[in-house]
Amino acid sequence: MVSRAKIPAVATVVAIVNQKGGVGKSTTAINLAAYLAELGEKILIVDMDPQGNATSGLGASAGGNGCMYDVLLEGKPLERVAIKTEIEGLEVAPATINLVGAEVELVSTLAREFKLKRALEKLPSDAYDRVLVDCPPSLDLLTLNALTAADEVLIPIQCEYYALEGLTQLMKSIRMVREELNPDLRIGGVLLTMFDTRTNLAHQVVEEVRSFFGDQVFHTVIPRNVRLSEAPSFGLPVALYAPRSMGAEAYASVAEEVLARG
Repeated sequence: MVSRAKIPAVATVVAIVNQKGGVGKSTTAINLAAYLAELGEKILIVDMDPQGNATSGLGASAGGNGCMYDVLLEGKPLERVAIKTEIEGLEVAPATINLVGAEVELVSTLAREFKLKRALEKLPSDAYDRVLVDCPPSLDLLTLNALTAADEVLIPIQCEYYALEGLTQLMKSIRMVREELNPDLRIGGVLLTMFDTRTNLAHQVVEEVRSFFGDQVFHTVIPRNVRLSEAPSFGLPVALYAPRSMGAEAYASVAEEVLARG
């Protein structure tokens, strides 16, 4: 294991976002976080998706300490709800189905887009090196909170038909957030997922995405991989479930790229 990196004064906040479902947001949050932790960073996953896939995929569940609903609506400190995982240096602030109600309740709340940002600002400065926010598959108030709080966005895109569908709306939303709420928001990376080497279509999608986003696309492409798909059902990141699988090697490589980008 690599020695711990020097702790920055403020954690980098990364929103993992795409309003399309099934593109690998939670898979990316879980496995990128696990490998960053193995490389010496202290990581917090903030699960903002009411489905709670990032929570269950790490073998966690909200207990008596509460969940992200309590953080957003009741002002509970993030460090009070964060749960340790089986990976040293990786914690998760869990989601529950209650977050569905949070979306409705936030509508009438003052400074509703800044709830997550304020919660993150209250964390001790040395608590985490990086915060990964797993967003729901929609451009709703929960996602808006993530974009307002984030330093950068990471966009997973599946290598399948209609992969670019909705990206125009996503980029429009990011521009709107920059103009109105978070002028420093940047695109930290675009990650190609579910790549099937056997299909011409997958190769075409890779070319299109690289043409559209240029150097913002990670060199590493995440393959379709059975072990990667199985791991969440065991409540484990692929780093623990099948560390020698192609999916594991790919996410390990992405983590190295993330660290190299800073």
